[in-house]
Amino acid sequence: MARESSSKKSGGPMSKKDETVRVCVRCRPLNSKETEDGRQRIVKMDPKNGTCTLVQPSAGAGEPPKNFTFDNVFDETNTQEEIYMSAASRIVDSVLEGYNGTIFAYGQTGTGKTFTMEGVNNPPELRGIIPRAFNQIFDSIEKRGGSNTEYLVRASYLEIYNEDVRDLLSKNAAN
Repeated sequence: MARESSSKKSGGPMSKKDETVRVCVRCRPLNSKETEDGRQRIVKMDPKNGTCTLVQPSAGAGEPPKNFTFDNVFDETNTQEEIYMSAASRIVDSVLEGYNGTIFAYGQTGTGKTFTMEGVNNPPELRGIIPRAFNQIFDSIEKRGGSNTEYLVRASYLEIYNEDVRDLLSKNAAN
């Protein structure tokens, strides 16, 4: 979900954590259709230890579950705010210092990428990473103020689907 990339200009040293790619995973709750169909959750999230365990219900007694470790793990109890603060706000801080930053959402259709990235406008606590990032950027610009200061803000919002790339902020999104 989150990727942070930066190179240090002059100034204090950056920690290795600030220079690395971080991988986060979020698991959404079962939706009403899945619940009505009698499906069961086979993913167990452990946010404290950063692990995700897949348990195959039809697996034999000797087959162990599959475990994966991530930099951050978010389950259905995590709020949009918690996810933003943990996975994205430091990247936006780096961007405000002049570094490049990327937040990359990846997953199958229907897994919650759009909700995590966009959320919904109302209520405000359900806003996703993109509107929160814009708020953080423009709040920072407003605080810095100065009538003689000029700011240029550029953002890309790309969708890659079936090897086609679309700029979702373009007036002609068919490109």
